[in-house]
Amino acid sequence: MSWQPSNDPVPGDARSCDAIEHVIVPRARDLGGFEVRRALPAVQKQMVGPFIFFDQMGPAEFLIGGGIDVRPHPHIGLATVTYLFEGEVFHRDSLGSSLAIRPGEVNLMTAGRGIVHSERETSERKRTTRRLFGIQAWAALPRSHEDTAPAFVHHGSDELPHISGEGKRVRLVMGQAYGARSPVAFPHETLFAEAVLAPGAVLPLDATYDERAVYVASGEIDIAGDSFSEGRLLTFKPGDRVSILATAQSRLMLLGGEPMDSARHIWWNFVSSSKERIQQAKEDWRQKRFALVPGDDTEFIPLPE
Repeated sequence: MSWQPSNDPVPGDARSCDAIEHVIVPRARDLGGFEVRRALPAVQKQMVGPFIFFDQMGPAEFLIGGGIDVRPHPHIGLATVTYLFEGEVFHRDSLGSSLAIRPGEVNLMTAGRGIVHSERETSERKRTTRRLFGIQAWAALPRSHEDTAPAFVHHGSDELPHISGEGKRVRLVMGQAYGARSPVAFPHETLFAEAVLAPGAVLPLDATYDERAVYVASGEIDIAGDSFSEGRLLTFKPGDRVSILATAQSRLMLLGGEPMDSARHIWWNFVSSSKERIQQAKEDWRQKRFALVPGDDTEFIPLPE
């Protein structure tokens, strides 16, 4: 699929600068040789479109025997969106899903009324030195779908639209942009895409969705003369088109969508429009009422006290 030209404001246009709403610096957490940077939720912004959690995983290099080893844990009221730049993670869930996700692919796990999953690495991979770098986002489900049946879908890299040209490569993970639409279905208007830019490339970001943001996973960008390095989430006001200039080889994630139908309550791995529903989920996990994960049913993460 070829690049779709547009009449975007030129770099340095004041409208692009005025369109910036917040610059969010993620909170870093060391998980034992593995760093996660959490950009959402933030003090300045709870959600961008449906996205209520946004985590950068790595980049990390694992030695033999180490690596990702997240025991089974529950979710309600959200969908997890996992997308990797490097490495591999093995997903299992209480529906019986069992597969590895690799760079350029996407896992969409819809928790709905309740699901349990684990994220680990295979014993074969742990016998090698390897890297991991990627994004895991949580998208809140609209109230009409919060208690829907849980589901899991995987899309390979060849299923996701690719738009390239003029020093830009975009892989559209969810939603529509640049004349293309992703096959990944979600019950709320949503944008999620990876953009890789060569130095000097300019990426337009249309005002198709009221809520938009760009996350700098690596490299450096310029918007209207202001520079932003890796590990920054920029949220934008609705209405204006934005022009993003790469001043170095850069990898960005574009995210957004229509505003969610109401604020959400968050506790641990649970997201809901109802505090009572979260209390029920806490008790369900404490009382072991959630389904088990086939093939990974001997360990679990206990409820935080």
